[in-house]
Amino acid sequence: MEPINSLGRRKTSVARVILSEGDGSITVNGVEGSEYFPITTQQFKLVQPFKLTGTEGKYDVTVNVNGGGITGQVEAVRLGIARALVAADEAHKPLLNAEDLMTRNPAEVERKKFGRKKARKRYQFSKR
Repeated sequence: MEPINSLGRRKTSVARVILSEGDGSITVNGVEGSEYFPITTQQFKLVQPFKLTGTEGKYDVTVNVNGGGITGQVEAVRLGIARALVAADEAHKPLLNAEDLMTRNPAEVERKKFGRKKARKRYQFSKR
């Protein structure tokens, strides 16, 4: 099997995923996946597509991720892995679709407006 390239995005994070046959190792930016994402919920999100499709230990994953925060990055990686699994076998798509793993979350940070403290928060009003 030749390696499969896919892309995952979330907020400002971009993850480039390379899926190839192997023993199930996940490498993120040259570091072990559990070391790069130390929190257990992030580790669960990292392997979630493999558990749903029953392909744990079947593929090696190499990820290059940048931008955004740690949670946005892990969700971008999850989308990239899900897309790569569907490219490897089209039968995985209904399983991943049922858990909303094939959908890119479009929520972005709203821009700050002038005359305001943040996007919607106002400066404190003083009556006197």
